Amino acid sequence: MLTPIENFDWDNTGRKGGSSYTDAQKAELEQMYEGTLTEVAEKQVITGVVVGLTSKDVILNIGFKSDGLIPLSEFRDVENLKIGDSVDVYVEDREDSNGQLILSRKKAKIVKAWDNIKDALDQDIIIEGMVKRRTKGGLIVDVYGIEAFLPGSQIDVKPIRDFDIFVGKKMEVKVVKINYTNDNVVVSHKVLIEKDIEKQKAVILNNLEKGQVLEGVIKNMTNFGVFIDLGGVDGLLHITDISWGRINHPDEVLSLDQKVNVVVLDFDDEKKRISLGMKQLSAHPWDALQGDVVVGSKVKGKIVNVADYGAFLEIIQGVEGLIHVSEMSWSQHLRNPQDFIKVGDELEAVVLTIDRDERKMSLGIKQLTEDPWTKTDSITKYALGSKHTGVVRNLTNFGLFIELEEGIDGLVHVSDLSWTKKIKHPSEFVKVGDKLDVIVLELDSENRRLALGHKQLEENPWNTFETIFTVGSDHKGMITSKNDKGAVIELPYGIEGFAMNKQLIKQNGKNAENGESLDFRVIEFSKDDKKILLSHTRTFTEATEEEVASKKAIAKSTEAPATTKAKVEKPVALEKSTMGDIAALSALKDAYNEADAQKEEKPKKAKAKKTEE
Repeated sequence: MLTPIENFDWDNTGRKGGSSYTDAQKAELEQMYEGTLTEVAEKQVITGVVVGLTSKDVILNIGFKSDGLIPLSEFRDVENLKIGDSVDVYVEDREDSNGQLILSRKKAKIVKAWDNIKDALDQDIIIEGMVKRRTKGGLIVDVYGIEAFLPGSQIDVKPIRDFDIFVGKKMEVKVVKINYTNDNVVVSHKVLIEKDIEKQKAVILNNLEKGQVLEGVIKNMTNFGVFIDLGGVDGLLHITDISWGRINHPDEVLSLDQKVNVVVLDFDDEKKRISLGMKQLSAHPWDALQGDVVVGSKVKGKIVNVADYGAFLEIIQGVEGLIHVSEMSWSQHLRNPQDFIKVGDELEAVVLTIDRDERKMSLGIKQLTEDPWTKTDSITKYALGSKHTGVVRNLTNFGLFIELEEGIDGLVHVSDLSWTKKIKHPSEFVKVGDKLDVIVLELDSENRRLALGHKQLEENPWNTFETIFTVGSDHKGMITSKNDKGAVIELPYGIEGFAMNKQLIKQNGKNAENGESLDFRVIEFSKDDKKILLSHTRTFTEATEEEVASKKAIAKSTEAPATTKAKVEKPVALEKSTMGDIAALSALKDAYNEADAQKEEKPKKAKAKKTEE
């Protein structure tokens, strides 16, 4: 067994020909040896040198006691890789189970990329990326091998409609957000533009003047106008300042991304609002309007707008005239211009007024035809008592208006609709659009007025009714309506009477109800007021008085011939009658009166004959 020798002199091994090192030499050798080895820590990125290439691996020296291997596939992005090239690698394991150093270039790239991205965010550095593809809401940009998200709103200061045009192109961006939990990176290209725009904006606003002509690009379009990018600042071109002519939407004459020249109309330094105009760059169309367009002349054009009060006729682009609703037709009942004219109609009109200084013009259509009230045959045609058929155009509380021909209207008062019916509103008798026969009651051609009547087409039946519905006579009637005061009673021949509530008490003490048919006695008759007051109650409460009167009449008849008729026979049934029926009834009554007179005459002749004998 060997026994260790204390204080062994390693420098003197006793070998022949051997040499010994001095302290200085040993220090120098140790320093040289330490320079060939590097202290390597795991999970970090270091730089290695390619010392060998095989068909599958790349051999790298990182200054460790052993070299490391990396699959050749991780160098596919490197062209002409050769021995001696420096490469960043990631130390995964200094010594695996086989004693091998494990390196990774792929992980080194990722770690290095994240370090660069963090530096770019912290130091506000502009970096360059490659747009790989389009995704929902934006673009995917390759930054240092990391996929970053570029939102659509961060691509440009103006709205971007086509993201595909950026795919495959390089783009400068700034890192605006890093989500370390999900390893997500958000970048922006817009912030780079905004900085430049702010500088341009300040320059533009400082030099802005009213009347200044600028070039801009249409960036947005609405129904009230377009927003124009003037190179860092936006201005509004209102729809009314696009063209001298009337347009319904800016897209009729303009398009997105179109370059246009505009003039500054107004601007607000505080609110940074700029009002622009485009039509002001050309002469006003009124200045080009022909001199022969004067009052009374005829013009042609197209309807460009229809309002409640009238329509606008465009003579030439930018020159319009108003056709008021009252100037569209001689008829007094045209209320809605849309019933007469629609947008796009091409028509002729007469100039009624024109003011070139104010650029206003009023037109008329009805003046193209003769005023029907000025026709020579109008007075003769619509003479008093003449009969006509017209169309009901309008209903009011007091009557209805009938159009006899275009421009000739007349009023039928509600009281002139029926002799027998009490009409509260014309709608109870006719409706708009109905045809109605009328007779002229009054003509005022100077004021363009006609008073018409409908009931006057038939004879006034109240003269006949006076002999039928005598006071005290009884008639069959039906209650058609009731109110707080009483009831309306429908009598024979279509006439109506009225009974107070106290006159509706039946013999059993109950009140008569709506729809009941009962006997009614005439207690008052007024031909002038066309009023008949009735009573059902008196048909049975005055029976005793009638009997007394009847007995007295019989007693007197034994003393002297009867000279008057006691009572008018009751109509047998309740029915509606026409004016012809009433006329026939009147003739029949006259025949009855004549027969009665003959009966009274025969006794007189017989008595005279006896006297002579």
